[in-house]
Amino acid sequence: MIRNSHEARLELIKAGLKRRYAKEKIFRAVGISAITAALIMLAILFASITKNGYSAFQQTFIRLDIFFDSQVIDPDSTGDPTVLSQADYGGLVKKALRDMFPGVGKRREKRDLYSLVSPGAAFQLRKMVMDAPGLVGTRQAVWVPADDDIDMLVKGYIRAAGDGSGRISARKAAWVKSLVSKGAIEKRFNTAFFTGGDSREPELAGIGGAVAGSLYTMLVTLILSFPLGVATAVYLEEFAPKNIWTDIIEVNINNLAAVPSIVFGLLGLAVFLNFFGLPRSSPLAGGLVLTLMTLPTIIIASRVSLQSVPPSIREGALSVGASRMQAVMHHVLPLALPGMLTGTIIGMARALGETAPLLMIGMVAFIVDIPAGIFDKATVLPVQIYLWADSPERAFVERTSAAIIVLLAFLLIMNALAVVFRKKFEQRW
Repeated sequence: MIRNSHEARLELIKAGLKRRYAKEKIFRAVGISAITAALIMLAILFASITKNGYSAFQQTFIRLDIFFDSQVIDPDSTGDPTVLSQADYGGLVKKALRDMFPGVGKRREKRDLYSLVSPGAAFQLRKMVMDAPGLVGTRQAVWVPADDDIDMLVKGYIRAAGDGSGRISARKAAWVKSLVSKGAIEKRFNTAFFTGGDSREPELAGIGGAVAGSLYTMLVTLILSFPLGVATAVYLEEFAPKNIWTDIIEVNINNLAAVPSIVFGLLGLAVFLNFFGLPRSSPLAGGLVLTLMTLPTIIIASRVSLQSVPPSIREGALSVGASRMQAVMHHVLPLALPGMLTGTIIGMARALGETAPLLMIGMVAFIVDIPAGIFDKATVLPVQIYLWADSPERAFVERTSAAIIVLLAFLLIMNALAVVFRKKFEQRW
């Protein structure tokens, strides 16, 4: 009887263990499935962005045989820079195109012919003459950017009207084919995408201004948020008395870390722009707004780093006669600094990808010039992506994806730096 009871109990235990193991396998399978699904979606996202954006790093150029006619550029041979800058360089581009296709005579045909090249070709010729006035009176082979529709045609994104798309006429497609056969059209690395500012013309638009604006904005954010965040964390963790006031401060810091970013934008609009009168759309105003948004993250990460330092470090410093300030500054803070740096980099990476708070302070403005300082009008890379995504031209789809690739590269680099700092300076107690 006892033996039967013991065997029955063993069977119950085995059955319970079997059910537990089965549930554990199901849980593990669900977890693996969730991770796999997330990785697949992430891979699809990256593949889609790369597919649409990689071609933006190349630009189609057309070779024109430009005669820098002195009668057009400098008819009186004065060499006056004002006269040189006001010459009809667009007319030189049109004449070169007519010379390449002499059979074009009708007004509509000429309009189609002139639209093969970008409007920026005239500005390119002007810059060449201003940099080297000796070009006047000479004939030069000049590679100028093609129009965005021609660029899309060469890259295979759109088709000629004969194939049903309607964006490119059959006549223009024939001209492009003729240029290709003559070796007068080719794709080159698109340096203007990295060095230029924004433009209404997709083939001239670049992220140089947005990158410069992002760097200035991040510089202001770092200079303000890191010392303020570390100082606040050190005070709250090492010196502040434990009472209801510090409890209220800690609760509010934790709550601020979860506040939607657009709220900080509204605060910046009300305080920094309307009350203090800071320049609208400037990296200074943007940096101040992102500082408010980043501070809670840095404070929380810094406090966790301070808490990870063993109490024996503090007690050892105090036992040999160091003051409280000396113990913190010379012993505790250096050991907690790697974790603080990691939290700061993660907070900065989050700030780099923010758009909503910067829209509220006007950094959505159309900025052509590259900013030279924190007081100049500027935009940032996420806002530039937002602007291009709203543009109807097919070439801006390509630029938008390429800008996203650049932004993701910056974010990956910043997160990789956080990992490197954590691994390099991590202390194990």
